[in-house]
Amino acid sequence: MKAALLLATLSLRIFVPAYAYETTTGAVMICDTQKQVERYVQLFDGDPQVAIHTVNTEENNPNACALVDVSYVEGPEVGMARSTSYAFRIVPIAVVGVNTSRGYGPVKPALFFMPIKIDEIAV
Repeated sequence: MKAALLLATLSLRIFVPAYAYETTTGAVMICDTQKQVERYVQLFDGDPQVAIHTVNTEENNPNACALVDVSYVEGPEVGMARSTSYAFRIVPIAVVGVNTSRGYGPVKPALFFMPIKIDEIAV
C-alpha cells in the first residue's frame, strides 16, 4: 500500500508543471502603493528626486517612494498614468533581492509598484 501511495505521489509531481519567473535586476523607482505611483507620475517633470520627495512629504513617510537597486519579478500591468509630458504603465513588482557591497542578495519577497515610462511617438 505504501508503494502505491509513493508511486501516485511521484506521478503527480511529474505531471504538475513547474513555473519559473524571470528576475530583473537594476535601479528602479518604486512606491508602496499604486496610488503613490500615480501621484509620482502626476508630479514627474523629468527629475525623479523632486517627484519622490513631494510624494514622500505628502504621505508623511520618507520611504513611501524611492530609487532602489534590486532584483525583482514584474507582475501584469495594473494601470496607466500621465503627467503633462510623460506616460507610464504601472506594474506591481515582487522585490526578491537587494544590491549590497557583495552583489545582489536575497530578501523576503515584498510587493511594491513601479512606473515604466512609455515612449510615445507623434504621428
